[in-house]
Amino acid sequence: MKKMNVESFNLDHTKVKAPYVRLVGVTEGLNGDKVYKYDLRFKQPNKEHMEMAGLHSIEHLMAENIRNHMENVLDISPMGCQTGFYLSILNNDSYNDVVVALEKTLRDVLQATEVPACNEVQCGWAANHSLEGAKEIADKMLSKKDEWHEVF
Repeated sequence: MKKMNVESFNLDHTKVKAPYVRLVGVTEGLNGDKVYKYDLRFKQPNKEHMEMAGLHSIEHLMAENIRNHMENVLDISPMGCQTGFYLSILNNDSYNDVVVALEKTLRDVLQATEVPACNEVQCGWAANHSLEGAKEIADKMLSKKDEWHEVF
């Protein structure tokens, strides 16, 4: 296969074993700052996916709560294929910190009583949320925590 510009396009999605947490790459800025990008894969590619309302809600919950457990989080973004998220962190190369923060964040999801910013002022599709769907996704991911380090 031709090498693509996007790292995940070079990943053989038929060989990975979700769920997992995988360092995708490190980008160094002109001043030496480093951005660490992680693939947080919740679902097995091409076999299962997160339903949109649950994915949307867990995205809001994780975006809000992960910053309580880890400094220098730049972004957590859903994958278009609805199988996971990308997490970008500034100047922290600790895989263990990512795993600990993700576990704490998913536990926050299980305890949530509402989805943050779930209204027309703060969200572009406020009608499309499911707190219960988000909790189901978080629970399933947490149930496989011991496997997060196994990508293949």
